Amino acid sequence: MTSGLAALTEGELAQRALAGTQACYGELMRRHRESVYRLVRATIRDADEALDVTQESFIAAFAALARYDGHRPFRVWVSRIAINKCHDWARRRAVRRFFTFARPIDEALHIRDLANTPEQDAAASEAMTMLTAAIDGLPAKLRDVLVLRAIEDYSQAEAAQILGVTEKTVETRLYRARAKLSEKLRD
Repeated sequence: MTSGLAALTEGELAQRALAGTQACYGELMRRHRESVYRLVRATIRDADEALDVTQESFIAAFAALARYDGHRPFRVWVSRIAINKCHDWARRRAVRRFFTFARPIDEALHIRDLANTPEQDAAASEAMTMLTAAIDGLPAKLRDVLVLRAIEDYSQAEAAQILGVTEKTVETRLYRARAKLSEKLRD
C-alpha cells in the first residue's frame, strides 16, 4: 500500500487521511518530516527540543488537516505551523527563564542548566559560533525570513505564504537581515 501512497498528491493524501486511512498521515509525515525538522532546528537552535517541536507541529497539522487546501503545497502549510510552534516554544522558554530567576536561589539549584558544556563549545568552530550568535541576535521577523530563504531554500513566494506577508515584505526583510548580519559579523 505504501508504494501506492507515494503516487498520490498531498491533497489526495489529506483527503484519504481525513476519511480514516491512517497510512496517509504517515506518508505526509515521511515526505516532510526532514524539512520541518531542519526548519525548526535552524529556528530554535536546540536539536533535542527541535524533535519535540517538530512532533508538536505535525500533531497540530494533523489536528487541523480539514483546513488544509489540497491545491496548495503541504510543505508550505506545515512550515507555517512549525514556525508558529517555534514561536510558542520561545515564549514558553522565556516564561520558564523568568520564573527560574524569580524563585529563591535554593530552589534554583535543582533546575537544569541549558547552557552548552565547555566540550560542546570547544567542538564548535569559531566561525559557526559567531554566525549562529549573529543570526540569533536578529529580530524574529528578520531571522525567520533569513532561515526560510537562505538556510531552508524556500522561494520568496513560499516564504511569504509561510509568514503570512507579501513577497515584497520578504524581500525587504531578507535585505535587512543580511545587512544586520554583515554588520554584526564585522563587529
